[in-house]
Amino acid sequence: MRSIEPASGAAAVWDIATPSCPALLPGVGMAGFRARTADPVDLSVVPYPAVTVAVDLGEAPLAVEDGDGGLNRGSVVVGLAPTGVHGRGRAIECLQLRLSPVVAHAALGGCAAWGRGVVPLRELWGREAGRTQERLRLAGSWQERFAIAGAELGRRYEEGRRVDPEVAFVWGRLVTHRGGIEVERLAAEVGWSRKRLWSRFRSQVGLSPKRAARLVRFDDAAHRLAAGCSAADVAAEAGYADQSHLHRDVRDFAGVTPAAVAGAAWLAVDPVAWTGPSSRRPA
Repeated sequence: MRSIEPASGAAAVWDIATPSCPALLPGVGMAGFRARTADPVDLSVVPYPAVTVAVDLGEAPLAVEDGDGGLNRGSVVVGLAPTGVHGRGRAIECLQLRLSPVVAHAALGGCAAWGRGVVPLRELWGREAGRTQERLRLAGSWQERFAIAGAELGRRYEEGRRVDPEVAFVWGRLVTHRGGIEVERLAAEVGWSRKRLWSRFRSQVGLSPKRAARLVRFDDAAHRLAAGCSAADVAAEAGYADQSHLHRDVRDFAGVTPAAVAGAAWLAVDPVAWTGPSSRRPA
């Protein structure tokens, strides 16, 4: 387990645990978080090209507020590209899972409603959500928790309804090219019309192919900003037309300026919690 204090100077110091072995299910990343402070924590969520499951393991309930003012307490699923999401609580302890939307479609029930929102985990897993959460609470170590979560996700993925192979292929291409590939080209590669790709992709992933591509590119830009690169360099390296284009995309996805994203506490923990490209960008 490693500890990190966000560079932004936020009060929370995080103890972070990561799996000692790779996830058995491709497209899944896991990390355990414990806030080493009793003071209230308010953390803005930066959109990321994966569906995020936060399993609440703390003594006080985790509160997650969505961009529309809705408040969810306990374990939640945060979809792709939500805006204005905040996590709040005291003495936070949670297991965070990042799922490729290809995995999430099967493992979480194939619900595209989480495409851009926040949904309580119990709405997708029913009573099993509470049972799984209790097993994770009682586990003797983070590694045991990772094993329990991995087995549960694997079982649900095998029993769930998979996305179309064409949709999985397109998602993989978007990630590989960091969003810099034309949707028309992808439609031609899978032998579908643009309209059919748009419809099937949106229904199974939760976003249109174009917005998914923009999200993947934004994630690349956000991590470059957090690493200390200038906005001008990021705009050029991440494939934006110019710096103004970057500013517009950052504002659209994160609701703040590139400078604010560069200092986001949410991104400050990424190099520790999600150490490899396969974890940071689920395929």
